[in-house]
Amino acid sequence: MKAVILAGGRGTRARPFTDYFPKAMIPVYGRPLVSYVVDYLFSFDMITEIIIVADIAGLGGQIRHYFANTTKRPRFVQDSASGTAGDLRHLYPVIKDEPFVLWFVDNLSAIDLKKMYEQFVKQKSVACIATRQFRKEETGFAKVDKGMVTEFIEKPLLKLPDCECTGIYILSGKILDIIKRSKPKNPNLSYDVLQKLSEKGLVSSFDIGKTPWIDIESPTVLEREDDMVRKALRQMVQRR
Repeated sequence: MKAVILAGGRGTRARPFTDYFPKAMIPVYGRPLVSYVVDYLFSFDMITEIIIVADIAGLGGQIRHYFANTTKRPRFVQDSASGTAGDLRHLYPVIKDEPFVLWFVDNLSAIDLKKMYEQFVKQKSVACIATRQFRKEETGFAKVDKGMVTEFIEKPLLKLPDCECTGIYILSGKILDIIKRSKPKNPNLSYDVLQKLSEKGLVSSFDIGKTPWIDIESPTVLEREDDMVRKALRQMVQRR
């Protein structure tokens, strides 16, 4: 099975940093963010090749340069800036009809991809999304009774009313044909593709439970969520 890392986003929330390097190259404790994702994906025997979709003609060229002398080199595909689904259109010659992992580069989590794939197969899915129901809040809460605070709760772990989607998927190769037929010029994977498939019962969910997951949307997240980032990375590195 191949894995595709989407690393072509402009990273507007991470400016001004991303005016000088792509989000995939955000330094995380001495290493680029993308290097953790690549190492983690290669830790699974089921992953035979990694493809990075990035603006290699622009700032994304830094990613290819970083991996130039590594033992396991990812393959690179030029980002088309045509939406999160549109960028996958160019993968058909590489993916064909095979299922593949899709990982948005700013996500860090030690998700068990083997079990996720088993869920994908069991449910006869066209797409399987890693989701979570538990989230540790960044702020404190207070219990209030008749206008009076009765208890303070510091950054609790809450069960969400709806599942939160991470940026990690297992997709059938058939989805590339579906994307080709989609009407929007720059289709969004969730709203323009998966939404319609979910209405047909073709999208499954893999609950990651209380496995740490974090979206490194900008370098400031690293400082604000230091404990969570370190916990997620520790679990990812332990697989190697």
